Amino acid sequence: MRVRSRIPGVIFPILAILAVLMTLNASNAGAQVSPSLLEKYRGETFSSSSGTDLPYRILSPEKIESGKRYPLVLFLHGAGERGSDNRKQLVHAASDFASKKRQDEFPAFVIFPQCPTEHRWVESDWTLPSGFGKFDRKPSTAMAATLELLDHLCTSLPVDLKRIYVTGLSMGGQGAWFAAAQKPHRFAALLEVCGGGDPSWAADYAGIPIWALHGQNDGVVPISRAREMVIALTGAGHAPEIRYTEYPGVGHNSWTQTYKRDDVFSWLFSQQSP
Repeated sequence: MRVRSRIPGVIFPILAILAVLMTLNASNAGAQVSPSLLEKYRGETFSSSSGTDLPYRILSPEKIESGKRYPLVLFLHGAGERGSDNRKQLVHAASDFASKKRQDEFPAFVIFPQCPTEHRWVESDWTLPSGFGKFDRKPSTAMAATLELLDHLCTSLPVDLKRIYVTGLSMGGQGAWFAAAQKPHRFAALLEVCGGGDPSWAADYAGIPIWALHGQNDGVVPISRAREMVIALTGAGHAPEIRYTEYPGVGHNSWTQTYKRDDVFSWLFSQQSP
């Protein structure tokens, strides 16, 4: 496929960015996760080989049939959901994956690890207009523990190893770009929302279907971060598929409509590794 786009130079005033981040964090701090949702997502803590304790929540299929294997989705939350309470990471999208409609149509394991407040999934500044050369090849403490958790669950649960997916929003979108590039490839698809990757890594995504979605008026993670990834992937001859969606007039909160879309769920769960 060919994607043509011009990336405009955009200046983001530091005070404006800080104001947006403070607003997002304050909003998420007051957000409530319902008791019924907490019941659906069992709370656990994973102790990694490096000694990191990673809290996480896991949604399981309502009925697990003997001899059957199920998809697994790794969801990486945004900066406002960091902490250690093992519940705040369910503020966004968890209810969509857990809805009866989605579970009836796409029964799956869905895991929501929680990144500590002082860390990031990728130790890289998401407010930069370009992420070129900004990703460290070494995973952050939280990312390393998360990938180890994923490998553990894939051996301890009836997971379909050809249907493992990664998705995330904002800071978690960065994390999704990072995780999908790791070798050997763990994921059958990458669904990324309003984050940003490192376009110098474009060749590392070969063989992974990708769908990136971003709000055109995003004042936290510049739209240029999404555009440059699509351009880099296209220039690298990415296959099998790149999908890219820009939401006109939408700011940073592009995840709400994304995770309510039927076509997004259908696309994600239709992907399968060779």
